[in-house]
Amino acid sequence: MLSPIKRHESLKHLSRDHHHGLLLCWKIREGLKKGIDPVRIKAYTRFFYEGQLVPHFEFEEKEVFTLLDKNHPLIKQALKDHEVLSELFLSEETLDSVLRDTEKQLEAHIRFEERVLFNEIQQNSTEEILAAVEKKENDLITPSPDDWEDKFWLKEVN
Repeated sequence: MLSPIKRHESLKHLSRDHHHGLLLCWKIREGLKKGIDPVRIKAYTRFFYEGQLVPHFEFEEKEVFTLLDKNHPLIKQALKDHEVLSELFLSEETLDSVLRDTEKQLEAHIRFEERVLFNEIQQNSTEEILAAVEKKENDLITPSPDDWEDKFWLKEVN
């Protein structure tokens, strides 16, 4: 069993975003398991991507990832993950397959950031630098991921 990770206060907002991302993964799995039309699931994932992930990715890339060298292997991996995820979220190909791939890739990416990348950033940043990130983070406003009428993950197959 992994021991709990002590997240620096300045990165907790990003960790809360990650929690919403893990909930998205669960919603995708639930929708597919219940046989929900993939078009409905994809519509929600697009809403989530545009309202949550795009601002989250932009903030991480501009304010958080820059705390390590741009050539740091963990930063390169995170940026590549963002690119792959964006392609998956925007893809309209074989929806069942894309949704499964999106769910798996997003969960793996969140686990990587939470367990590896954020720890590296915390170990290599001063309190002052992390506090500055937190201040900028507080200015980031995104819509609630719950502002979606079709809660397909809660409904039985019609």
